[in-house]
Amino acid sequence: MTIAPVPSQNPNPAAARQASAPVKPPAAKPAQGRPAGEANVRPLASPAKTQTRHRGVLASFILLVLLPAFITAGYLWTFAEDQFASYGGFSVHKEETGSAIDLIGGISALSGGTSSTSDADVLYEFIQSQDLVHRIDQKLDLRGVWSKAEGDPVFAYDPPGTIEDLLAHWQRKVSVTYDNGMITLRVLAFDPMDAKKIAEAIFDESTVMINRLNDVARTDALRYAREELETAVERLKSARQAITEFRNRTQIVDPTSDVQGQIGLLATLQQQLAEALIEKDILAATANAADPRLPSADLRISVIEERIRDERRKLGIGEGGEQGDAFASIVGEYESLAVDREFAEQSYVSALATYDGALAEAGRKSRYLAAYVNPTLAESSEFPQREILFGSVTMLLLLVWAIGVLIFYSLRDRR
Repeated sequence: MTIAPVPSQNPNPAAARQASAPVKPPAAKPAQGRPAGEANVRPLASPAKTQTRHRGVLASFILLVLLPAFITAGYLWTFAEDQFASYGGFSVHKEETGSAIDLIGGISALSGGTSSTSDADVLYEFIQSQDLVHRIDQKLDLRGVWSKAEGDPVFAYDPPGTIEDLLAHWQRKVSVTYDNGMITLRVLAFDPMDAKKIAEAIFDESTVMINRLNDVARTDALRYAREELETAVERLKSARQAITEFRNRTQIVDPTSDVQGQIGLLATLQQQLAEALIEKDILAATANAADPRLPSADLRISVIEERIRDERRKLGIGEGGEQGDAFASIVGEYESLAVDREFAEQSYVSALATYDGALAEAGRKSRYLAAYVNPTLAESSEFPQREILFGSVTMLLLLVWAIGVLIFYSLRDRR
């Protein structure tokens, strides 16, 4: 049995073919103004527009850089008064000439004590001290000198003020440099003659300071030398007094001389003993036993021997005895006293030479100021250095402003 195919319900055969065909995606339309087949590109960014932060940065630049720089320039070239500089330089010279005592005998070293702080170091600190400022103010009226520019409140002094205020202004007006023992000054004032007077006053007060150091050194040297001399004199007096008491007690002027005499006497007795023995031997060989000269020779020999023993006991050479020991002790005591006296005499000679040398040193000026640049008188003003000050202030303001802007944007980018 054959089954007939079911007829399609779609009466339109073209629609049926289209439904059975595979579906294709729609082709992309080419962008306007670009050729077909080229890749798509995002649209360009819109033009930058001025925003609030840009206006703030510009306003800060005007307020923090341009305006202060303009005010600084206006003040420097309008209100700032001209200042004149006086220059000077000096060093501390110290004599190293030896005294006449050193040249003649060289008995005592008369060199002064050394110190880790030199005179130039002391003077450098003194020039910047309140004491010097007070002295020169009393002499020249620094308050009046540095307050002449009434329309310049920045560079002029505001009187009356305290001594501390004057010292602070002094450090602005007086520049001191110290290099290898040489001190250089630069003094500023609104009048060239005032600057020179201040520099000359500094030189004069420095000379007074050096003279004061000389006086202190001389006074100390004389005092020490005088004390040493007095001690040596007392020591010499004591040593001589001890010698005198020894002589009065022993009734011996110089035991060493007595010893020399005793030794000479002993040598003479020994020589006589030798001669007597020789004479006895000759008599014994030539005379008979009944010769009366033999007993006389024996007696002479015994007497000489006894005398030799006595002299040796005195010197403590022979058999020890009280007298010999006493004499030896006397000689030892005298030698000790003589050594003390000799040492005291040498100490006295040395102390006397030191004292004479100290007197000679005190009679001459060992320290003084040697000026290698005398205080100058300016003919034209060098200060204030307007261009340098203006450039420094402007660069500082610009640097501060730039750092502030960088900090602002770094904080903004962290949000």
